[in-house]
Amino acid sequence: MNKVILMGRLTRDPEVRYSAGENALAIARYTLAVDRRFRRDGEATADFISCVSFGRTAEFAEKYFRQGLKIIVSGRIQTGSYTNRDGQKVYTTEVVVEEQEFAESKAASDNYAASHPQTSSPAPAPSMPAHNNHYFCAFFCCYGKFCSNLL
Repeated sequence: MNKVILMGRLTRDPEVRYSAGENALAIARYTLAVDRRFRRDGEATADFISCVSFGRTAEFAEKYFRQGLKIIVSGRIQTGSYTNRDGQKVYTTEVVVEEQEFAESKAASDNYAASHPQTSSPAPAPSMPAHNNHYFCAFFCCYGKFCSNLL
């Protein structure tokens, strides 16, 4: 069985793209900061988990999810790999979200946002992989970036 349940805060607003074609499919990518139960040297530590959702789940994330919001997701872990522009093989691990929901009230979320202003800029996007399987690319690789052939 492959099942994961996580609760954490969004590190930034979800990045949402739409697949090409007549029946465009929403694809949302976001990262959750999930606190670890135990502290290292008295300081809190977190794991940063990449998540991807599709269809209506992705549209919901686009409409309601914002940086700092605490959410709960359940889904499955998926691994993959691609070759980047430098010819190096890159391995990926992400949670394919099946369900997602708010983990705190709107008031609690607003209080958290007010006490934690955004001070950093988003991290640069990783290199695009080199491949010929554009169907695969539309759904799983490139960290949310699509092949130019799909746009």
